[in-house]
Amino acid sequence: MIGVESPNNGKLFYNFNLEKKVRKNHPLRKLKEILNLDFMYDLLKDKYGYNGNVSVPPPVIMKMMILLFLYNVRSEREMMETIPERLDWLWFLGYDIDEEVPNHSVLSKARKRWGEDIFKELFNRVVKQAVEAGLVDGEKIFVDASLVEADASKNSVKKLDDIKLNEQYRELVKRLDERTEDGIGEYSKINREHISSTDPDATITNQNGVRDLSYKVHRSVDDRKEIITSCSVTTGAVNEAHVLEKTIADHEDAVETNVKTVVADSKYGTNENYSALKENGIKTHIKDLGATRVHQGDVFGKDRFAYVAERDVYICPAGKELQRRSWNRKRQWTKYPNMRTWKAKQRAWLYSMAIDWDFYGETLFFGSRRLLSL
Repeated sequence: MIGVESPNNGKLFYNFNLEKKVRKNHPLRKLKEILNLDFMYDLLKDKYGYNGNVSVPPPVIMKMMILLFLYNVRSEREMMETIPERLDWLWFLGYDIDEEVPNHSVLSKARKRWGEDIFKELFNRVVKQAVEAGLVDGEKIFVDASLVEADASKNSVKKLDDIKLNEQYRELVKRLDERTEDGIGEYSKINREHISSTDPDATITNQNGVRDLSYKVHRSVDDRKEIITSCSVTTGAVNEAHVLEKTIADHEDAVETNVKTVVADSKYGTNENYSALKENGIKTHIKDLGATRVHQGDVFGKDRFAYVAERDVYICPAGKELQRRSWNRKRQWTKYPNMRTWKAKQRAWLYSMAIDWDFYGETLFFGSRRLLSL
């Protein structure tokens, strides 16, 4: 017999238990079993007064911040609007189904009240809990860095010589000197002469031909369960290779275990890093930075490639065809993929009156600017 939908008039009384509505294998259930934030009360006792309105419990605020990033919620306002609709979130935060959710401003106020040092201590305490739970081994780590776009407009970038306000000029010069002490002056002339008037700590970086104001996040990840064990932030222009030793030291302080193996990409493969890691008895899985660079001896002239106009293909020095793949309207070039047939896997560069040199992968580009193949 077919069922008929009945109107929902609502019950007068409900027998409801949030605990039963969260499935046994829910990720938040696993997290709640391991994560204990009760230490925050003692850690933050000097940040709150003894009179006035009662605050939202600090562990609840911290859990809200975890949900914000774990579920990639776009804003704190949206976060607070969504909490009453999510039974699993209510259960994780310790709220009942009819309990009022605080205003979104509690998160921004808490960040301002707690300060950077508190968050660093929170991070280290949570990492230690992961170690105690057996989620972190500590002996083998992966190290990497990524750019984070600064919340500042490109129009805020000013040349110091063009700034007329004396007080602002002195403040920006002070910030610029601080950045130079961090090593910015070694890498970029443009960052020594230009600064953002709204975010002086950010620096100009160039990624894939696009310039942005950026920061750089340096992190280590433990091999056992891919737990982030250390994290630090610098301006975007800092070379990650120069932060490797600090990243390892931060990891060892957090997990209280000496690192035995480090895995990283070729950007960390400098002589200084190899020497430092060898002295400390650390095994490395890092490709030599010099091995990734193209040398002039690997360059083939344009005469080594034969173009067959009838079929619109290039014949490489190994005698194989490079067929046309696509046309890039913006950059005005044709793309020809390489078949990787070079003897001894040599890199080959084909260029026609090249204005500049760049690296775009295992592809041949033909156009008004450059033509290359790897």
